[in-house]
Amino acid sequence: MTATAALTMRGIDKAFHGIPVLSSVDLTVEQGEVHALVGENGAGKSTLMKILAGVHTADAGTIELGGRAVSFTHPVQAQNAGIATVFQEFNLLPELSVAENVHLGREPRRGGRIDRRAMADRTAQVLADLGVEDLAPTAKVGSLSVAHQQITEIAKALSQGADLICMDEPTAALADAEVALLYRLVERLRERGVSVLYVSHRLREIFDLCDRITILKDGRLVDSVDTADITPDELVTKMVGRRIEAQFPERLPGTETGDVRLRITAGGNDYVDGIDLDVHAGEIVGLAGLQGSGRTEIAEAVFGITPFTRGSIAVDGRPVRITRPRKAIASGIALVTEDRKAQGLALHQSVRANARMVLDANRSVHSRQRLARIRGILSSLDLVSRGDDQEVQFLSGGNQQKVVVAKWLAAEPGVIVLDEPTRGIDVGAKHKLYSVIRSLAADGLAVLLIASELIEVIGLADRIVVLHDGRIAGELPSGATEQDVMAYATGRRTA
Repeated sequence: MTATAALTMRGIDKAFHGIPVLSSVDLTVEQGEVHALVGENGAGKSTLMKILAGVHTADAGTIELGGRAVSFTHPVQAQNAGIATVFQEFNLLPELSVAENVHLGREPRRGGRIDRRAMADRTAQVLADLGVEDLAPTAKVGSLSVAHQQITEIAKALSQGADLICMDEPTAALADAEVALLYRLVERLRERGVSVLYVSHRLREIFDLCDRITILKDGRLVDSVDTADITPDELVTKMVGRRIEAQFPERLPGTETGDVRLRITAGGNDYVDGIDLDVHAGEIVGLAGLQGSGRTEIAEAVFGITPFTRGSIAVDGRPVRITRPRKAIASGIALVTEDRKAQGLALHQSVRANARMVLDANRSVHSRQRLARIRGILSSLDLVSRGDDQEVQFLSGGNQQKVVVAKWLAAEPGVIVLDEPTRGIDVGAKHKLYSVIRSLAADGLAVLLIASELIEVIGLADRIVVLHDGRIAGELPSGATEQDVMAYATGRRTA
């Protein structure tokens, strides 16, 4: 530990419209430290970060950078003080190059004109310092992957002389290989003595990368601990305020495996081939594999987004030809997509409007009886909201996901495909959603589950089908190890 901390926040209070959001919160980040900030949705993490970034002003408390008292009323003040924040929604201009984004508002000039050569050279040096070799300063940001856009944000922060970089859910939209790249970048920042405040719901990243952890709950400080002094189970208990005895609930009593509800025979298109897959009533089948292995492509084929061009599909023993989503819905198939905000919800509409969205859009499944069931469905999912008229944009991530599930359950499907159903929600909400998934199987639905976190597939699935390069590499029973799954997923083992 250094004598003077990079950041010290003491007694931070913040209220909105008289409702306390933060109460007497303390946070200390040492120089060159990677420090995790964790807590359930609504714990106050984002508000604390926005105070640090100058977006909000604290109602009470003090902030010190390197032992010097500071106070911000505007983001530019925080930037000038050496604080950079990389939010989930990047602050980049897609039509400009990497170098232009990195130096936006601070362009080097020569003879009154922007010196583009100097700007590119300086950007190249920053990227080299980060160990990044595959990103050209002249590349247009709009053409970059999410990972390279994130690198651009980090390069911009370093070019501004940032001593503290705050990262908000930095891997939420990254593929597996890109997560590994972010790991290397964080390590490089640590080596350079840059402090990192790391906000993530992914416990593995926290334990892989972070030196210490600060835990918030309901706007209050629970604890600050060295990562080496706490286990994942202990961390979850502190975050949710209660002990979760089993992370993944067991099959509900009375759950029975029935007849085949979804059968894919020799399914194939431009992305996957030779897919033979059965999912029974009351069964959860997990699709596992590395990014690009074909998991989401199978989901999109089953739902008619990118249909199978070879092979056949049968639902409840009846052959169906699914060429577009409406055909899938009429056949009793539902798809919970991986990006609920972009693809699953109308954020500015009410809970009620979102929950009846599928019924309103499809006359083939519309009925008064089904509309009347919506409130009961929302209640059965334990939705927490101010009422059916509340806009879904103001719900927590876990409750937004419940609304997405509700809109599909209203159509009474026999098959439900869940693509990354817990992405971007906190550990407490995940546990509740796991219970929802178990209840879907208990109600006789055939559940096809896709998740990048292997522990979810292993913990929930009755069978695990592993994909590699667009084909089924193998099948494993419930309780398989991560090593077993990865052996198939990487092609080291074949069926």
